[in-house]
Amino acid sequence: MLVVITMIQFMTRPSEAITFGQVESSLAPCPAYLIAGGDPSTECRKGVETIKASCPNTAEKREACECVKQAAIRLPNLKDDLAVDHLPNKCKVQMDIPISRTTKYCNT
Repeated sequence: MLVVITMIQFMTRPSEAITFGQVESSLAPCPAYLIAGGDPSTECRKGVETIKASCPNTAEKREACECVKQAAIRLPNLKDDLAVDHLPNKCKVQMDIPISRTTKYCNT
């Protein structure tokens, strides 16, 4: 019985929300693409995949969206057209989190 209770507790633990630091480090390899275009690096692709994997539910996606927005604001030369539509597509990642400094509402 104790084993079953322990297993249930383990299975129902809430996941930890993604942090700004995690988002920023995941996107750290991406500025070259976000500013100049071309192809995102392998590290950038992995970072986008990491963000998606870290946000399985709506609340986590909203939190990540706010973090991504703040990280994007730190890139004054970011080309929003490359970021919003093309980065997830170039990384072959279906993502409900906009990558843009102009996102007004994170309603993902």
